[in-house]
Amino acid sequence: MLASRKGAEALIIDPVLEKVDRYIQLMNELDLRLVKAVDTHLHADHVTGLGALRDRTRCVTVMGENTKADVVSMRLADGDKLEIENVSLDVIYTPGHTDDSYSFALNDRVFTGDTLLIRGTGRTDFQNGDPRSQYDSIFNRLLRLPEETLVFPAHDYKGDTVSTIGEEKRYNPRLQVKSIDEYVALMNSLNLPNPKMMDVAVPANMKIGLAQDAVAQKGLALRAEEAMSLLGRQDAVFVDLREKGERERHGAIPDALSEPYTRLSDTLGPHGAIKALGAGKRIVFYCAYGERSAMAVQAAQEAGVVSACYLQGGLAAWKAAGGAIVKIQEGGTT
Repeated sequence: MLASRKGAEALIIDPVLEKVDRYIQLMNELDLRLVKAVDTHLHADHVTGLGALRDRTRCVTVMGENTKADVVSMRLADGDKLEIENVSLDVIYTPGHTDDSYSFALNDRVFTGDTLLIRGTGRTDFQNGDPRSQYDSIFNRLLRLPEETLVFPAHDYKGDTVSTIGEEKRYNPRLQVKSIDEYVALMNSLNLPNPKMMDVAVPANMKIGLAQDAVAQKGLALRAEEAMSLLGRQDAVFVDLREKGERERHGAIPDALSEPYTRLSDTLGPHGAIKALGAGKRIVFYCAYGERSAMAVQAAQEAGVVSACYLQGGLAAWKAAGGAIVKIQEGGTT
């Protein structure tokens, strides 16, 4: 769990379903507001807490762009930034344990998921794992971080919580290989049993369910074709809930207002911009895939903005339907 100060935004990495009550308790005790819940990869040894945290806090669920999990409302790519208030992590694609494994680096520490463990490395024999990819991820990405960098893996079965890059270089037995072929041979010879929870966890983590499905049933969703008919009308306004990096990478709907989802409570307040606009215009929220905007509609309705609806399927559905897109550059649009 990361935050910059008391009263600030927070994110959590690799939450476990059974501990969600504890996470919520900690947030309350520390006066933090959970805005992002992140999984480093699709886990096979436990059911993720992403869905439950989303439902209880309306946080953004985050994974890498390669994931097959349906719960994700924000997908990150190698080189992106994972950001909350005063905290910015570098996104590093580190496949090998699975093909959707990512690590997140913050100044003096790195959160490695199951790619680099304490005195071990993540197995590579299922979920499209690949020892050659993992060798590259570890030796050519993670081990090039400064040796004093703290290493926080997703878990450790021996009870350890933190190591360093330097420690792992010197003492991790799986890293004492002289070549990629030696590493591949080592990983291929492990013959480990499947995780006890694998048959339950993997299907559960892939099909958690989308928050927008329930919201759409209330008649608050617009299909892309319906939303297109509102583009350019004086009585409607599109509101882009994505973050700056997403807008620059994927473009935006023309003339849409930018109001990132994490600032939604302010914009829906008594003097907020969306609250004011909603009095005379139809508000059409959209995001990347529809998850954030569905939660935004719920919040807007509760705040009395009854004109709010959302673009079902998000910008992905808009693009698939041939909707107009403008490129976004730092400082404006082109």
